[in-house]
Formats: sequence, structure tokens, C-alpha cells
Amino acid sequence: MLNVQHTIYLGLGSNLGRKEENIRKAIALIGEQIGAVVRQSALYYSEPWGFESDSPFVNAVICVSTRLSPMRLLRATQRIERQLGKTHEHATERNTPLSILNPQSSIPNPQSSIYHDRPIDIDILLYDDRKIDLPELKIPHPLMQERDFVMVPLREILFTYADPEPSR
Repeated sequence: MLNVQHTIYLGLGSNLGRKEENIRKAIALIGEQIGAVVRQSALYYSEPWGFESDSPFVNAVICVSTRLSPMRLLRATQRIERQLGKTHEHATERNTPLSILNPQSSIPNPQSSIYHDRPIDIDILLYDDRKIDLPELKIPHPLMQERDFVMVPLREILFTYADPEPSR
């Protein structure tokens, strides 16, 4: 099997500890363990989404060139999260029943407590143009279009660095 480079987009968020530093450390570890960081958005500040907390988030999106398969990428992002202090108590509860989601918008009910404060969160947003629908991994990220803290930085790096049209 060929060792092909893939273009991936990762969403980063932190609302515990030294948030900006957590994002910078995550980007450095991603560069070391996953692949070259090709583009990086500015840092964005947002209120918690899907749960209530007094700690606002710092968010960013990065574009990375990687040779990892989607499942190896998932394991690598989870390993980096653990290296930066994310524990079982910070994790999103993945097997959340649909009944606690708002059926109108798929936004989780804040009372459901499926999301928690965390020092770092790394979401796989896009992986080339692939669609993956597994219980533990969904690409494109199923809720990214409902999250301004993802879409604004994603648009920044998608459109700011888009290849110019060829000249004639």
C-alpha cells in the first residue's frame, strides 16, 4: 500500500488552565506526531457550546499533511489530548442518547452534561474528501457546521490560503 499524504483539518479547543499555551502545545505535538502543520487560524474566543461553564474557550483550526490513516489519526489525537492533561473526566460522552439532543438543531441540551470543561480537545473535522461513519469516528465532523467556533477559523484558513485561479 502506498504511503500517501492526506490533507486533514483539526479543530482545537481549550477552556482549562493556560488555554493559549494548551493550543500552542497541541499544535507543536501534532507537528511532531501527526504531520506537518500547513496552515493555522488565529485564536478565537467563544463561550462553551452544549454545556454550561464559567470558563470560555480558546479555539483554532489547523490544516495538517499526514500519512496516518483515519483510525491511526484518531488514536494519535487522543494520545496528544492525554499528554496535555485531558482525562476521562474531561471526555465527551460519546454514547449519548439522541433524546437529549435538540431535535431542531442537533445541539446538545446543556442539562445533559455530555460535554465537560477540558484542557484540550482535538476534533477531526475533515480528512481529504472522505466520509467516514463509524461509531467512534465520523468525518466530516457531524456538528461542525453548527459551531461558529469551528466554522469561522476553518473558513479563515480555507479561503485565506486558497490557491489563486490560474492566470491565462
